[in-house]
Amino acid sequence: MPADAYDRDMTNPKPAILVVDDDAKIVRLVRTYLEREGFRVIEASDGRSALAAIALEAPDLVVLDLMLPEVDGLSVIRAVRRTDRTPIVMLSARGTTSDRIAGLTEGADDYLPKPFSPAELVARIKRILDRSGGPAVIAPMLPIIALGDLVLDRDRHETTVAGRSVELTALEFRLLAALVEADGRVLTREQLLDAVYGDGEAYVLDRTIDALVKRLRERLGDDAERPRYLATVRGVGYRAAQSSTRPGAGAA
Repeated sequence: MPADAYDRDMTNPKPAILVVDDDAKIVRLVRTYLEREGFRVIEASDGRSALAAIALEAPDLVVLDLMLPEVDGLSVIRAVRRTDRTPIVMLSARGTTSDRIAGLTEGADDYLPKPFSPAELVARIKRILDRSGGPAVIAPMLPIIALGDLVLDRDRHETTVAGRSVELTALEFRLLAALVEADGRVLTREQLLDAVYGDGEAYVLDRTIDALVKRLRERLGDDAERPRYLATVRGVGYRAAQSSTRPGAGAA
């Protein structure tokens, strides 16, 4: 298949998954598993055609190899995250911690090292899509919670700071919701991993939370030294920098 070739069927109601890899065997394998589960598959074999596919097709999720010709995977993530919150699952034969942290810091939602199980990849895709537009796993599930001028609307999956909309990935939103809902209590990295990934099946490390917090601070315009929203408790974890409120729930 040519580097810029991918299916296009804007009338197809099936969830669309863009699979980006220069290894045709991997693409065929992933396509087989995804189509078996009812997904529509779009293909790209390099970073440049991946960006074109994202712009033209608006896929529901991207499966992205990091080692790509033309434009590498990290560059694709950076380009997408400037304007788009489409969930991204990284694949890479370079399974080092620094690779995972780099991809997650740039904005990826999950990571699988090669070789990987196609069945596990499909399971992760389903989980991300199930959660990307819905509420976090924290209870109580109040629809709106706030931290000063930071407001999270779970029903709409929207975040605003002083009235300004802030685009967050599903992972970022769940992490932020967990900290705000904790109302100043310190949450360990392990607790935050459970809040973000739920059942603990994701291939993640404690440092993943540090990367997500760093990214959240950048999106929110927060300062680690003088935090307004996310405070670090060294050697333990993180907490909200002030008490939360619940608009419309009778809290002050």
